[in-house]
Amino acid sequence: MTTAREPLALPFTEINAGMLAEVGGKAANLGELTTAGLPVPPGCCLTTEAYHRVAEGTALKDVIAELATTEAADTATLAELAGRARALLLEAPVPDEVGEAVDEAYARLGDRVPVAVRSSATAEDLPYASFAGQQDTYLNIVGPEAVREAVRRCWASLWTDRAVAYRASNGIDHAAVRLAVVLQRMVDAEVAGVMFTANPVTGRRHEAVIDAAPGLGEAVVSGAVNPDRFVVDMASGRITERRIGDKRVSIRSLPGGGTERADLDGTQEACLTDRQVRELSELGRKVEDHYGAPQDTEWAIDAAGGLWLTQARPITTLYPLPETTRDGLRVYFSVNVAQGVMRPFTPMGLAGFKVISGGAATMAGHPPADPQDGAAIATAGGQRMFLDITAAVRSRAGRAILPRALAFGEARAGVVFRQVAEDPRLSVTTTSVRPLIRTAMRIAGRVGAPKRVALALARPQAALDYTRRLGETLEARLRIAPDATAEQRLDHAERCLRGTFPMIFSIMPVVLVGYAGFGLAGRLSGAKGDQLQAVLRSLPHNPTTEMDIELWRLATDIGADPEAAEPFRTQPVGELAVRYNGGELKAQRAIERFLARYGHRGVAEIDLGMPRWSDEPAHILGVLANYLRLDGDDVAPDAMFARGAQEAELAVRQIVSMAAAKGRWRGRLAAFGLRRTRLFGGLRELPKYYMVEVLAAVRRSMRVVGEELVAKGVLDTADDVYFLDFREVRAALGGGHLGELVAGRRASYEQEVRRRHVPRMLLSDGTEPEALAVREAAEDGALTGTPASAGTVTGPARVVLDPVGAHLEPGEILVAPSTDPGWTPLFLTAGGLVMEMGGSMSHGAVVAREYGIPAVVGVADATHQIVTGQTITVDGSAGVISIAD
Repeated sequence: MTTAREPLALPFTEINAGMLAEVGGKAANLGELTTAGLPVPPGCCLTTEAYHRVAEGTALKDVIAELATTEAADTATLAELAGRARALLLEAPVPDEVGEAVDEAYARLGDRVPVAVRSSATAEDLPYASFAGQQDTYLNIVGPEAVREAVRRCWASLWTDRAVAYRASNGIDHAAVRLAVVLQRMVDAEVAGVMFTANPVTGRRHEAVIDAAPGLGEAVVSGAVNPDRFVVDMASGRITERRIGDKRVSIRSLPGGGTERADLDGTQEACLTDRQVRELSELGRKVEDHYGAPQDTEWAIDAAGGLWLTQARPITTLYPLPETTRDGLRVYFSVNVAQGVMRPFTPMGLAGFKVISGGAATMAGHPPADPQDGAAIATAGGQRMFLDITAAVRSRAGRAILPRALAFGEARAGVVFRQVAEDPRLSVTTTSVRPLIRTAMRIAGRVGAPKRVALALARPQAALDYTRRLGETLEARLRIAPDATAEQRLDHAERCLRGTFPMIFSIMPVVLVGYAGFGLAGRLSGAKGDQLQAVLRSLPHNPTTEMDIELWRLATDIGADPEAAEPFRTQPVGELAVRYNGGELKAQRAIERFLARYGHRGVAEIDLGMPRWSDEPAHILGVLANYLRLDGDDVAPDAMFARGAQEAELAVRQIVSMAAAKGRWRGRLAAFGLRRTRLFGGLRELPKYYMVEVLAAVRRSMRVVGEELVAKGVLDTADDVYFLDFREVRAALGGGHLGELVAGRRASYEQEVRRRHVPRMLLSDGTEPEALAVREAAEDGALTGTPASAGTVTGPARVVLDPVGAHLEPGEILVAPSTDPGWTPLFLTAGGLVMEMGGSMSHGAVVAREYGIPAVVGVADATHQIVTGQTITVDGSAGVISIAD
């Protein structure tokens, strides 16, 4: 069975978690569980070497080369190439030594014993991608010939359409993937199913969620049955939720091999006793303790009552818990979600944000012991920033103020906060308002709030002049000598990040005067809703609006010159960027002037590790090209701004008249307040604008340091510096090589970039409060089911009964009776998922969570009640589907 090269087969007892390359993810886990003494059915693994010896005699390399140049979105070409790869493996001759290894591995398990033949890929059951169901499994296979045929089909299943599409969407190199095959003695299950050792919908850790149904577990995994569902507190063994499914389908083994699907009458009796549920939960706890992380397991109970573990893999969809050293249940608020930046921060971006938070904490009278550690409440999770707001949640004053403040910037966050406050574990422990008042007074004093407020009330133009001079002072502070050493640049960067926050924050008292005037006018006049909101249209002194209008004027100037406009009208953005970088555009100097003023901005600009427009101008060039395609002056930004300003002035006059009708002084006060609103309201964008200038300046300076580290051989490229923090950069100046560290961080960062769901709030036990929303009575016409993947989406429905030949436009919501791995390519463009069958751990639910699309499963008669083309809203947290009229 072995050669001088590598073994062709290994028993589970000789396999461990470090053998991913030899045996694939599934076998590595089964071997690890076996050696840990857990109840795993005996088995062997045909190694990846066996697959390699079959594949090396084919033209598979040519197919892989074509796949490498095919875009993930080109599903038609991916499917065609996958079909070619399968055909090659199905027709390839099997070397004698490989065939003998298959026969000997099977014989080890007994004489014609029924086995499960299961694929085990090297890119499978990974911490960041489960690959659930992407390769094939064959159940109840009996006899050497049948086993050989099943093994061959498993090898070919590495190239199913769904597996190829999954790898492409996850950025996994096809050439680097191999397949092993598990032969495992079948459990003739009376009851089987899946168990997660953390709630995959709410995220709560140490809460086992069990789906169970009669017969083999395939019925549960594939979503063919509505299973019984149990939720168990793993610490106490208490069953906290019990939901009985109809269980109308069972998959069972046939005596001579193979399986059959039987339709059942359905029963309202649970298929597991409470004792069995607790035994499963205890088994799940042991598995989780062994791996040190939550696990997605499959299990079976035989006719004698024996409990078997048939698979375990990491739960890849749980959001990583923020780092903390604090005891007790903590509440975290996402800075990324609040800022609309769903992508992760670079390591230097995280480090920069922590230093900034330290400056803010110092201003509030709570300086960190080390400025680089940042404020005590600032932490990271999933390479994104979170703030620990537990103290506010457990404070009477915090509960009164914070939800209103959150709702102002992001309405849903305020709702979620109120829900968190209802958790009995987070009861109020601070009733006095004095700590808050002291902190507020300290901050007000340090930013000169009384003086700024008085200036804004009495001398508004002087207040505006102050904000302008502040920008000039800031620019002076950000300058650094071109010949500054790397150490000097690091010192300067930390000073800028730590010290400029209080200065920038001093604008806020002026802004608050504007919004106080807004609130005062509303009270004096009684105006509400749209009429009051109209006052805030087209506010002057907003740097973002000014930038947009400046960009439009640039486009207008380019459009007035046919020669300058020609490339923008005829060439793709990539070519425009090449010509701009080569200094070849006729509009070159005008664009350079714009970028000299606004080039510090960019996508995800609060991360100093992200490129700015001046670094990568393609985005701005694309915007200019789009502006030149606009038809009609009425859609021009400056025209829209002017119309908005006129509507705002009309609203001001109406509101003042409403207030004056209640009293002359009311009218005068309302007019005074709204004048301040119009003057100062637009300044709300200015603090962030200035802060982005700081981040851009630090970014430029750190790139110079990166170039020095490249010259020293420490880094491979200057941009690698953004994948270090400030301490690491300082240490790197002494020499060494950090290429491997940076490569690992880049890979981890790219994995996080693909994460599509980031929680607004998160508890330290993993719970996402938004996913715990209590389902209220559904509106007329709404459908209900089991929450499967959190989030809400509205879009056109696409009812699909068979995935073969089906097509989903991007954003369409897939409505299906159930799904198995063959449906996976449709998930690439689906905006959401509705299934008639299945539980929260069925295949469709697992993949929906991995792709970050909202999903509701177990929705009775969904494919008949929903019609293709209807607009529906899927609330994957509440389990509700609303159908538009």
